Amino acid sequence: MNTSDFNYYLPEELIAQTPIEPRDASRLLVYDRKNKKVEHKIFRDIEDYLGPNDVLVINNTRVIPARIYGTKVDTGAKIEFLLLKRLSLNEYEALAKPGKKAKVGSTIVFSDKLSLQVLEDLPEIGGKKIRFEVKEGTLEEQLLKLGEMPLPPYIKKKLENQERYQTVYSKIPGSSAAPTAGLHFTKELLKRLKDKGVIIEEVLLDVGLGTFRPVSVEKIENHHMHSERIVVKDDVAKRLNEYKAQGKRIIAVGTTSVRTLESAADRVGHLQPCEKETNIFIYPGYEFKFVDALITNFHLPESTLIMLVSAFATREETLKLYELAVKEKYRFFSFGDAMFIF
Repeated sequence: MNTSDFNYYLPEELIAQTPIEPRDASRLLVYDRKNKKVEHKIFRDIEDYLGPNDVLVINNTRVIPARIYGTKVDTGAKIEFLLLKRLSLNEYEALAKPGKKAKVGSTIVFSDKLSLQVLEDLPEIGGKKIRFEVKEGTLEEQLLKLGEMPLPPYIKKKLENQERYQTVYSKIPGSSAAPTAGLHFTKELLKRLKDKGVIIEEVLLDVGLGTFRPVSVEKIENHHMHSERIVVKDDVAKRLNEYKAQGKRIIAVGTTSVRTLESAADRVGHLQPCEKETNIFIYPGYEFKFVDALITNFHLPESTLIMLVSAFATREETLKLYELAVKEKYRFFSFGDAMFIF
């Protein structure tokens, strides 16, 4: 299949610049795959579609302030780093801007308590391998003081409340971008769902910025996915396998939860506990082993995310839904509206 097969027309004014308040007041396009039925709802209405036979699987990752600005020691040049992926306690893959000034061996200072050294070039991602030196406290503490939330480049407006780029259930720091389908949930909505008997289970995928990059090759089969860390704990895998065996509906909240579950499932659809890297690439033709339904935002044209949705709902149906969403003036991308596909 060609990358251009996943293109669609989107007026710029439909790219959401700010989050809706409250979170669950965003719009929700509901699509019943079996009956080819579309409904237009508000996100909080999702409780009308869920009950005791449903299991919501959420990604409990937390976005770190991954954009940080420093000064090169020998020249005084200003350099911006965007942390992509943690490699060890103080080592990361990162993008540097301007990259040509961040030569291997360079030292960049951010404060009297935090600096980094450029260890090597990473041409496959157009970035650098870096190692931080922390003179006081932890790296996380210093990033909270000095870093900025790494909003996607299509969001031009400043985010006043940084927590609005975190899910209400975020726990474990490590992502460079939010699992945006989860941004629509409030604590109150989650409580109402639990009171109805909906089961909620947590997995982890540390979201990298590569998730949002358009595919640059003509044939999608030639695209190589970035790898991301996933964790499915033993007790979670055990319970999810039991729910699946009982015939409960497994609903992934976001494409990151889909990729985690499908990466952890073996060939017969049995979930294996794991902590590993995954570079699973899901596009039309993929046979889902564990996920039965999907809550997701509207994604960028020609992205791996719209390809994943197209694998779940067929390419033709997905593009028709996107065309309808444009016509109905839904809001798109990270701070945009949502779809529930079952």
